[in-house]
Amino acid sequence: MSRHGFNSSKLVGGDVLKNIHHGGLVAMTALFLVLLLLLTFGIAAASEPLDAQSAPSSQGVANETCLSCHATPGMQTTLPSGEILYLTVDPEVYGHSIHGEQGYACVQCHTDISEFPHRPLEAETRRDVSLLYYKNCVRCHQDKYDATMDSVHQQALENGNQEAALCIDCHGYHDVTDPSDPRSKSPETCERCHSLIYAEYAESVHGSALIGEGNPDVPTCIDCHGVHNVSGPSNSDFHLFSPQLCAKCHADEELMDKYGISTNVFNSYVSDFHGTTVIFEQQFEGQETNKPVCIDCHGVHNMHKVDEGESQVIRENLLTTCQRCHPGATSNFTDAWLGHYEPDLNHFPVVYLVDRFYKILIPAVLGFMVLFVFGDASRRLINRRRENKDE
Repeated sequence: MSRHGFNSSKLVGGDVLKNIHHGGLVAMTALFLVLLLLLTFGIAAASEPLDAQSAPSSQGVANETCLSCHATPGMQTTLPSGEILYLTVDPEVYGHSIHGEQGYACVQCHTDISEFPHRPLEAETRRDVSLLYYKNCVRCHQDKYDATMDSVHQQALENGNQEAALCIDCHGYHDVTDPSDPRSKSPETCERCHSLIYAEYAESVHGSALIGEGNPDVPTCIDCHGVHNVSGPSNSDFHLFSPQLCAKCHADEELMDKYGISTNVFNSYVSDFHGTTVIFEQQFEGQETNKPVCIDCHGVHNMHKVDEGESQVIRENLLTTCQRCHPGATSNFTDAWLGHYEPDLNHFPVVYLVDRFYKILIPAVLGFMVLFVFGDASRRLINRRRENKDE
């Protein structure tokens, strides 16, 4: 066994190999020739560039050939790091995966397998194995792979963080299934690396509705951060443009009507000083802002209903929230905030009636003054003409 090679007596099962050996050199030679012919015929096809449509027809070596060894329970090898790499593939699990159901062959991903016995695995650790194989996804999923090149995960990987998420960390290896079924699968996948954030999300108004109630209308991680081109707070544009993310749901009248939520939230935000300034700053690429956006007041992953005690914008907590930007704010500072509702007889009736009064009074006064000026000017003109006639 080489430094990176497989110990075949452990991987395939010692009793099987002993029987083959004792069966004679002829049997071993015949088996080797059959496998060599299969591999020679198939690997060339499997090494061709693939796409999602042509891949199943370019299988090469049949999966049954691979599974004749790799379906053996307990198949494993020890890497130079001392870690155990499990090599057993459950045929039933793979058969129910997206790739298995569509007829993809093992060698269409394991393109480096071209001979038997296999060449030594060029990996020191289990993470090295993942880093070695994940790039094979590009052969069928070019657009998705390209999108990851702009993600925070790829940036972290390029900066030396080998634990940054790869395709197979999120989608799996031999058990790839629909990433959106069920919808809660997305945040549960992110939890593997972002457990503290997931804990906050699970208790939030969005997370509790999705995970606890199975509500499909609420946003998951990927609705805000993206799927393959994942962005986050390390991207300045993410913070600046976050109001538009919220508007996807909170400006949707049909969706908000289901839950009795005002769709005026976004419009009322962009019409005040904070929102107007943020919208202006969005016109300049790379511009950062120190003005509050939705998540600065309502929270990021820990959003709660506005009438819950944990909410950052409930009246009892609002002053503390405002003091993050306005440290000198006093108890009457928040009285000027009317929320995202326009004043009416149900919300802030005094403000509504005063507003109505002035909306009637001011036009009436201005109209009266226009009529007065017009009447006065007309009378002066008439009087002057009469004086001229008398002369």
